[in-house]
Formats: sequence, structure tokens, C-alpha cells
Amino acid sequence: MKASRIAAAGAVSGIAVLALSAPAFAHVSVQPEGTAAKGGYAVVDFKVPNERDNASTTKLEVNFPTDHPLSSVMPEPVPGWKAEVTKSKLDKPLESHGQKITEAVSKVTWTADGKGIEPGYFQKFPVSLGALPEDTDQLVFKAVQTYSNKEVVRWIEVQQEGQEEPETPAPVLELAAAEGDAHGASGAESGEDTEAAAQNTAADSGSGDGSDTTARVLGIVGIVVGAAGVAYGVLAGRRRDSGATA
Repeated sequence: MKASRIAAAGAVSGIAVLALSAPAFAHVSVQPEGTAAKGGYAVVDFKVPNERDNASTTKLEVNFPTDHPLSSVMPEPVPGWKAEVTKSKLDKPLESHGQKITEAVSKVTWTADGKGIEPGYFQKFPVSLGALPEDTDQLVFKAVQTYSNKEVVRWIEVQQEGQEEPETPAPVLELAAAEGDAHGASGAESGEDTEAAAQNTAADSGSGDGSDTTARVLGIVGIVVGAAGVAYGVLAGRRRDSGATA
């Protein structure tokens, strides 16, 4: 009886922990498809879960950082959703590929054409963006999620260092180190590796031809020796038979 009470109490505690920790896993987030390196371009996914049991998510607004504006933002078409890109003029123009950029995307809004994100499901919204800034380690995207029952959840709280995660944190994209030098090194290494591999392949091919020739010679010799042995056995048998008859 005592053991069963302890087990029941443990189960209740486990359920309580899950209930309290669930919201931490169910917020709007952003993750790159591969690597989001400083100074480069990347495709990122804004992942939107539905946190309600009685309503669908029908709209998502993602605000792009104004302190690090991006010159190129292109959303990928998502079936059942309409994307609208909003641009704003920059206080300070950007230089991109030798051209001066005077405006940048400040917001992308996705609106559902049908049911949207139903309870128990999530949706990814891919976006190609760049060039990523080189003077920061992360980008903060403030998002607003709207439900079919008109409820609005604002994912706009910025995580403060040394503090617990806020209740409605803003999506944060972590940036990796620039890959310019790494690409050059890897290219050179890959060229050397390719040349070495080609040489090894040629060597293996040559040794393979030699091995095939040796094997063929040995095979022929074996056949000749075997035939000679058979002939000798036949002759020896005939001599024994002749001797026995005499």
C-alpha cells in the first residue's frame, strides 16, 4: 500500500513537471537550414506550433531587426498561406554588391487561406535572407501569432543574460563564424585530396592489373599440372592391370 502511494505521488509530480515545462517547448522559434554564417546568406525556418485546443493559428507576423537590416529577404511559398513582404526606408543606406540599398524588409506577414495551423500541429515558414551581419552573434525577430478566435500572442520578449527564459520569448537566430577563409582552405585541401586520391586510384589500378595477370598465369599452370597428374594416374593404372594379367 505504501509503495503504491509513493508511485502515485511520483506520477502526479511527473505530470505536474510536464505541465509546467510544456510552454517552454511550444513557442515560435527560428532555425537555419544548415549554417547561418556571418556575412553570408541562409535559409531559415520560422517554426510555429499551435498552443490552443480550441482554435487554429491563422496569421503570423515576423518583424525583422532594424538595427541589422537585411538587404535580401525572400519567403518560400507555403501551401495554404499568403505571404506579404513589407519594406521600410533605412535611416542609413546599406552597401551590397557595390550597390546602395535605401530600403530593407521590415516585416513578413503570413495569412492562412484555409484552416491554418490546427490544434496539435505546427508549421514551418522558410525564408531566404542575407547578407547576414558580421558585427553581431545573433538576430532577434519579434513575432506576433494570431488565432482564429482573435487571440493574439506576442513573442517579443528578449532574453536577458543571466536570467530565466521569458514567458513569451522572441525568436533568436544564432550566427556562426564567417566561412570565407574556411572555404578557401577547404577548397585547397579538397584539391590536394582529390589529386592524391586519383594517384592512389591509378596505383591501385596498376597493381590490380598485375595481380590479374599473375592469377591467370598461376591458373593455367595449375590446369597443366592437374592434367599431367591425371595422365600419370591413368598410365600407372594400366601398368598395374597389365602386370596383374601376366
